Amino acid sequence: MSTTEPLPPEILLADGVPEPVLAPAGAARGFEIGGVRMDSPFVLAPLAGVSDSPFRRLAREQGASAVYTEMVSSDGLVRGSQATLEYCAFDPSERPIGIQLFGSDPATMADAARVLSDLPAEQRPDLIDINMGCPVRKVVNRCAGAALLQDVPRIAAIVEAMSAATSLPVTAKIRLGWDGNSRNVVEVARALEAAGASAVAIHARTRAEKFEGLAHWDMIGEAKAAVGIPVIGNGDVRNAEDAVRMLRLTGCDGVMLGRAAFGDPWVFRRIRALIERGEVLPPPSAAERLEAGVRHLGMLVGSVGEEHAAREMRKHVAWYIKGLPNSARVREQVNRTRTATELTALLRDYLGELASQGLEAFAPDPAAHPVETPRASG
Repeated sequence: MSTTEPLPPEILLADGVPEPVLAPAGAARGFEIGGVRMDSPFVLAPLAGVSDSPFRRLAREQGASAVYTEMVSSDGLVRGSQATLEYCAFDPSERPIGIQLFGSDPATMADAARVLSDLPAEQRPDLIDINMGCPVRKVVNRCAGAALLQDVPRIAAIVEAMSAATSLPVTAKIRLGWDGNSRNVVEVARALEAAGASAVAIHARTRAEKFEGLAHWDMIGEAKAAVGIPVIGNGDVRNAEDAVRMLRLTGCDGVMLGRAAFGDPWVFRRIRALIERGEVLPPPSAAERLEAGVRHLGMLVGSVGEEHAAREMRKHVAWYIKGLPNSARVREQVNRTRTATELTALLRDYLGELASQGLEAFAPDPAAHPVETPRASG
């Protein structure tokens, strides 16, 4: 089957009800942001406290066409904070990669863009993204994140200053607006384009909605119709069928996945199989999940050390094992581990326990076990 032909007319959804899932013609071909090529429409979202380098690498291996770092302080970059610079580190296998900045001062944001542009080529990102969607109080109280949606002239000034300071493509991740009475996504998208942004990602909720209720995909479509730069849709994409549906219903150029990838980087593989080959792949087995968790942990140890890796991995392990037999008991044990060595042994013992019961091939449906939303992400 050609990658540009429609998908099969019926796909069985999780509840067994057939629903048409037709991909737009040419949807599998990907898109470009400022000359940076994405080989498919499906990218990993910037996720505060989640999208560490190992997580990003696993997503790329499974088919994400681009990844982003968690949000990085523009102030910290300009001050030369080593901790901030460490957030910007990435493996070459992660390219194309965007580093997401947050801040509210145009001059400081421009200086931060210069810092990233002046890094050695191997450390320099492919894109610089601006967080204009984080709803968390400590961010919006600094007039950053979603607070910027209330000040369109400041948005324009930030993008103009950054675009003048770097030759790297500058993009932004936004929401529909501050609340239901100020849904200004079309105005903001137009202002971003006029100021020099190379693309815009839209989480189809307002700041007031945070991550609650249904995402308003129709407004992604309105923004797409209003601008010429690539538009990436985000919000309520939980599986392969949702991703195809968003492309079809909104006309967006790309689809950004966040929560759907927690403990399940294979979601990108399933989406691409569906849209490129019309193939419905099964979710990952218990063995795949646990082996990925061990590998993720090992990569994290190489980045941050044994003890810190063990702490950081607790949430990831909880996502990897969600829906598996006896996962509640294992999660409690995970939270008591202190080193990566202990955690690795625990995961391998758990896999052995499942194998002894003939359950290593058990594959829970990710849609039946949704994960919690991280506290700070856009």
